[in-house]
Order: sequence, then structure tokens, then C-alpha cells
Amino acid sequence: MRTVRTLLTAAMVAACSLAFVGSAFAGEFPQVYEKKDYIVKDREKLGGTGLGTVHCEYAFPRDKALPDQAVKEIAWLTLPPGATIGVHKHEKNEDAYIVVSGSGVFVGSDGKEIPVKAGDVTIARKGESHGMKNTGKVPLVILDVIAQQ
Repeated sequence: MRTVRTLLTAAMVAACSLAFVGSAFAGEFPQVYEKKDYIVKDREKLGGTGLGTVHCEYAFPRDKALPDQAVKEIAWLTLPPGATIGVHKHEKNEDAYIVVSGSGVFVGSDGKEIPVKAGDVTIARKGESHGMKNTGKVPLVILDVIAQQ
């Protein structure tokens, strides 16, 4: 009886393992994106008209998102002092900046400049414009999350 249970348990574990591996190959996405796997790029003219070089670390780049997935991109953006993300409009998606460290100025759809610092969150809804400027003396680090309905 014990041998039968052992064999059944082993068979169940094997079946579950195969099901898990099969689902990974079926195009499912992980729920954890490790920093070592980020796509790293230094980009000029971010937002189309930005100034300086912005260091971008993409946990999840938008070209990997499927049409039915709401979250299109997640990236850490580091703006050195004086760098900007140019004011740009979001036609099809929404974009949230979570300020992690440093300080700067958020530029809204109305052109109004609003000071931001670590802990602040900004959002540009579909149809709105936004930009960001590092006006401080240290790098401005933001977590950028882009989503689409």
C-alpha cells in the first residue's frame, strides 16, 4: 500500500511539474521581474523633446505586453540634475510617475509646473500631457507605470 501511495504521489508531482512547465512555454508572464533581468538603456530626448540622458531600467517593456494586458510598461527612470522628460501627450494610455528619490518639477497638461519630491505620485490620464524636470542637485529617480484600458 505504501508503494502505491509513493508512486501516486510521484506521478502527481510529475504531472503538476509538467503542467507548470507547459504553462511557462504557453506565453504566460512571471509575477516577479528581477533587477538582474531588466532591460537597461540610456535614452536621449525622452518624451520626444526631453533634455539630457535619462537612464532607463525596464522591468517590463511595452513591446512585451499583450493587447489584453492593462499594464504596458514598468520602468525605473533616473534623471540626472538638469535632465527632463519632454512634455508629451498620452493618446491611448495612462502614465503614473512614483517619485522614489530626489526632487523636481512635474509639468501638467495645462503647462503648470508643480514641485515634486520623494513619495509624490503623478498621473497623466488618457488624453492628457505631462513631463518631468530634475531641478535638484541629485538624480531624480521615478518608477514609471504605463497602463491602458
